[in-house]
Amino acid sequence: MPMASDDIKNMIIAAIPDADVTITDLAGDGDHYAAHVVSASFAGMNRIKQHQAVYAALGGRMGGELHALQLTTAAA
Repeated sequence: MPMASDDIKNMIIAAIPDADVTITDLAGDGDHYAAHVVSASFAGMNRIKQHQAVYAALGGRMGGELHALQLTTAAA
């Protein structure tokens, strides 16, 4: 069962409270999303570590409930 965009956003914010999160449904099917996540906690992290932090916030749902996530991150 696909995840709702609000669920994705809420999970990221729960793990990264200061994050500014924008979720876009890329295909209109609830399976393919883009996420833009900006957080001060990303300062000093390389892009891989930033992405790992977001994926960790999603609790292993990538590849299951959440089929595809195009992710961009930035430090605030």
